[in-house]
Amino acid sequence: MHKITFILLSIGGLNWLLEAFDYGIGNYIPGWLATLIYVLVGLSAIYELATHKHRCKECMKSATMPNNP
Repeated sequence: MHKITFILLSIGGLNWLLEAFDYGIGNYIPGWLATLIYVLVGLSAIYELATHKHRCKECMKSATMPNNP
């Protein structure tokens, strides 16, 4: 599931970049399909936010390291 959501979030991020130059995905595919893609990207973001800390090696590493003043 993580790989799928990562891919969808990457597509969403690239789409935002393209939107800045008026080349976003919504300009080239039918409205209902663009809406479906946007919903899947949004749900992927929610999933990643909810489960990221439990899977991320960097987050686990920093949580187990003692704080150095």
